[in-house]
Amino acid sequence: MAIKVLIVDDSGFFRHRIEEILREDKRVEVVGSAVNGKEAVEKARDLRPDVITMDVEMPQLNGIDAVRIIMRECPTNVLMLSSLTHEGARITLEAMEAGAADYLPKDIRAWMDKSQSIRQQLIERILALGTSRRFRSGSVFEHRYPRSRASGSSTMVFRPESAPSPRAGQERTAAADARRTVAPRPERESARAPSQSPALRPRAAEEKDPPTSQASRVRFPDCRLVVIGTSTGGPAALQQILTQIPAEFPYPILLVQHMPKTFTQVFAERLNQQCKIAVKEAEDGDRLKPGTALLAPGGLQMMVDPRQTDRVRILEGDVKLTYKPSVDVTYASAARAYGSRVLALILTGMGADGCDGARLLKREGATVWAQNRASCTIYGMPQAVVNAGLADEILDLEDIGPLLAQQRRRG
Repeated sequence: MAIKVLIVDDSGFFRHRIEEILREDKRVEVVGSAVNGKEAVEKARDLRPDVITMDVEMPQLNGIDAVRIIMRECPTNVLMLSSLTHEGARITLEAMEAGAADYLPKDIRAWMDKSQSIRQQLIERILALGTSRRFRSGSVFEHRYPRSRASGSSTMVFRPESAPSPRAGQERTAAADARRTVAPRPERESARAPSQSPALRPRAAEEKDPPTSQASRVRFPDCRLVVIGTSTGGPAALQQILTQIPAEFPYPILLVQHMPKTFTQVFAERLNQQCKIAVKEAEDGDRLKPGTALLAPGGLQMMVDPRQTDRVRILEGDVKLTYKPSVDVTYASAARAYGSRVLALILTGMGADGCDGARLLKREGATVWAQNRASCTIYGMPQAVVNAGLADEILDLEDIGPLLAQQRRRG
């Protein structure tokens, strides 16, 4: 069955261009369009689309207010169209907090030039949104946004910037290390068996949800660094986790979220205002400090400095790497610098970034926690780790923050 899409934009050009792209794919059906937020709410109720593309600035009712009403009355996947400016980032993150699931840059030049990249990104997002489990019965999102007349699904994919890099040698080495890494040796896995989830065996993608770990029985590892990687749905997940952590949290935290440069700066500022711990967009040479989370800048790579392991290096993105920032790169550098003293979390996201880095971490004896399917916006990145047999625990999003909040420094 085709994914039903409602297009909302006060610009005739953008309505026509989006519809033109979507009609090229037989997996998608455009069921209607709206020119303002008020009409969008009405058509969302009547047409029950799987996905809505939503402009921000519109007459009568803007995109953010329209999202709030839609999420209250007929929760549906919403893909925001946003400019890559500081203000555009701020507004888009407000829309995400209101319940929107994803965004796409509204770069008029790329859309007018009929960029193949724009076409690919739009189709990719629509398909992911239309097949997500976000609002299915029993999901955490369904409880947050209970359905009245319509059902939907959701995702968020922040596509990073991709500037070429003249000085990314260390970054390429980290990524190559992660790719070359083989699965953990049997004796290493056997030694860690008591703390592992029963779901560690590789699982086929079509299998049912793996069992959720009971937070009360999870053993927190003897770590010195926490590294969290995420993409689709990550901003909401990170906000939920980080706002529960006390200011005296004993370990430094590294955050990798697929997101462009302008967005990571605004996102870090918002998290810093909302959290008890300090959160900042990482800069080259920043120190790793207890109770401080460093967010990888969009379009760049963040690594633990191999020569000064209490600092991070920020390197320009390598055009050969898909994700900038990349979870694999940060995981790999943490494995080399801290070995078994790393707790790595892989959260909601589309794709498999983080799986190769998790292999390297496991080879060093580190601990890996994966978010469970039921609480993910998109169960892609965690599923890749679980299917590879690399997850020590499979946890519901609601359990992760409290588990971190309970920790005290050891020895």
